[in-house]
Amino acid sequence: MKKILLAMIVAISGCQADNITHNTYVVLPETSKTVGFVEIFDDQALQYINKDTRISIRGEGFTWIEGPTWIEDGQYLIFSDIPNNKILKYDPKAGTSLYMANPGYNTAESGTGGGSNGLLINNQKQLVLMQQGARQISIMDAPTSAPKHKFTKLVSHYGDKRLNSPNDLVQHSNGDIYFTDPTYGLNKTDPDRMQQLPFSGIYRLTEAGELTLLDDQLTFPNGIGLSPDEKTLYVAVSDAKDQHWVAYDVNTHGNVENKRRFYDANHLAGTAGHKGGADGLAVHSSGVIFATGPGGVWLLTPEAKLLAIIRTGENTSNCALTTNEDYLFISADDYLMSVPLKTR
Repeated sequence: MKKILLAMIVAISGCQADNITHNTYVVLPETSKTVGFVEIFDDQALQYINKDTRISIRGEGFTWIEGPTWIEDGQYLIFSDIPNNKILKYDPKAGTSLYMANPGYNTAESGTGGGSNGLLINNQKQLVLMQQGARQISIMDAPTSAPKHKFTKLVSHYGDKRLNSPNDLVQHSNGDIYFTDPTYGLNKTDPDRMQQLPFSGIYRLTEAGELTLLDDQLTFPNGIGLSPDEKTLYVAVSDAKDQHWVAYDVNTHGNVENKRRFYDANHLAGTAGHKGGADGLAVHSSGVIFATGPGGVWLLTPEAKLLAIIRTGENTSNCALTTNEDYLFISADDYLMSVPLKTR
């Protein structure tokens, strides 16, 4: 059963670019609530965003939101409010509403720990969730248009040890899931939240259900994404003492090699106007990485050149591209934001 379910999971996430044609362009309503600005470091950034673009607030009053994911069928966005254990829905025509309660657990009653974190829509139009509360990755057994609190577990253990706190994920076109598993949300007093693995990990879960540990040396692996040609894997490291991104080559077997420090954010981390750190990311079809970092969303080329920073003024957790890459949605602390992009 696991093999069959995993075989259905092939990425169409905001971090990949195979399905950016023949889709509906997004129309968002005008709003008077705007914040921040765009700081341009290289004119190449103007291929993607106007320098006078303002950042629109699309929702507010949350606690800490994550995992923004665009659903092309229906033209709406879903995202996790982790501390409140909810998935919320932003519909440009109707605003924000509850999409699902208690997504962090497989049962109707919440346990200890957080809600869902990273979210993904697979090519069967099913929702895949990083369930921080249950410490596992699951697939929702219902269509996205009619969500139900019914899940099938894909993975929860490495060997005989529970995963830490599954955080973010991306999928290769062959169905493999690459994901990060830091220790956020664990503690030493709650038996259900105690750390069992002696490391934070980056993993690959194949469509056959085989789990491979790719790297156990990063302190706080967080956001994750694949380059459009699927030959490079990017991972954000949200260590307060060492904010940076790493890159790996993906070999023909799906494993990683040639690990390298891709870009360093320590020169701005913690300075005035630079809340937050390296967190979630989305990869544009051009290969440019939209990576949340100190101060907002950083635009980085595959050659590790900083093009721009979308300065939100908030602690920015994640971002997601719409299918046609005409908008970037940003989750920033208790705000949901959007930025119009130039389409190629």
